[in-house]
Formats: sequence, C-alpha cells, structure tokens
Amino acid sequence: MALTTKKPVLSRLTLSALEHGDVDELEEHGSYEGLSIEGADLSGRDLTGATFTECEFVGVTAHETVLQSSRLIETRIERLNAPVLDATRSTWRDVEMTGSRLGAWDIYDAQVRSTRIVGSKFDWINLRSSTLEDVLFEDCMIEELDLNGAVATRVSFLNCRAGSVSLAHARLQDVDLRGLEMGAISNLEGMAGATLDAQQVTALAPAFANHLGIRLEG
Repeated sequence: MALTTKKPVLSRLTLSALEHGDVDELEEHGSYEGLSIEGADLSGRDLTGATFTECEFVGVTAHETVLQSSRLIETRIERLNAPVLDATRSTWRDVEMTGSRLGAWDIYDAQVRSTRIVGSKFDWINLRSSTLEDVLFEDCMIEELDLNGAVATRVSFLNCRAGSVSLAHARLQDVDLRGLEMGAISNLEGMAGATLDAQQVTALAPAFANHLGIRLEG
C-alpha cells in the first residue's frame, strides 16, 4: 500500500475570559496567563525567559523585542509587526499567528509544535537547529527560509512562496512542500523526507542532476 504524507495534527485555538494586559508590567522571566495585549509597542523590551499561556497579542509592534528562551503556549498573535524579533531557544506550542509582518525572525534552536502561521510575510526565518512538529504555513511569503540542521515532522505549506530555502543537515519526515513555490534551493541532500509534486520535481531536475554529478546532453 502506498504511503501518504501525514498532515500536521492541529486543533483550533479557543481563548476566553481574557483580561487586559498592561505592557509596563511585562518583564523577563515573568509568567502571564489569560492576558489580551492590543495595540501595544513592545519594541526594545527584554522578555527573556517569559512564559505566556492562553494569551493574545493583537496589533502589537515588537521591533528588537527579545524573547530568548521564552514560552508561548496556547497563544494567538494577530497583525504583529516586528522588523527584527529575537526568539532564539524559545518554545511555541499551540500558537496561531495571522496577518503578521516580520523582517528577521530569529527562532534558532527553538521548539515549535502544533503551530499555525497564516497570511504573514517574512524577510528571513532562521529556524536553524530547531525542532518543528505539526506546523502549518498557509498563504505566507518568505524571502529566505533557513532550515539548516532543523528536525521537522508533519510540516506543511499551503499557497506559500519562498525566495530561497536552505536545508543543510536538515532531517525531514512528512514535510509537504507541494504548496511551497521555491526559488533557489541549497543543500538538496536535506530534502530527504520531503514530499514534492511532479511539476516541482521536473523543475528541480537540473539541480538534482548537478547534485548527483549527472551530465545532461540533448
């Protein structure tokens, strides 16, 4: 029996009875639950090690906000504007991000699970050495997607585009790239475990041949 690529396992995020959050009270290593933060400016704030559970951020600006080693659990993010966001070694679980615009999203060595990212634009996503499990990108534009050293399981792209994709030493399982229009691809050996459609394979044939040392002659 033919194997079928497994889809991300995701449940719809439901938040209720949220309280208005005061951004002036947010600090590094703090723990926050059930907060709604709307229209705030978190630019330059250091929230290293902070934990947000069942929270929402709506229309927030977060330029050079530091979320190193932070934890976002069952949290909704809408219309986030962050030219530079440092989320290295952070944990994202049961998160929904929609309608957002991020420049450099540094999410190196992170844990990203059960997360849905929809209708958002990114200049650069640095997921080097991160673990992704049950992640969906939908209607997203990504200039540069760095998955070097990443471990990805049940990750799908729907109606997305990436200008460049880097996959050195990536380990993929059930990663569905059929809905990702890709420009330049480096480190083709890292594509093992990914799913492509026939059109993508045809377009990548010269790159595959070059990678394998195959000479093409008409």
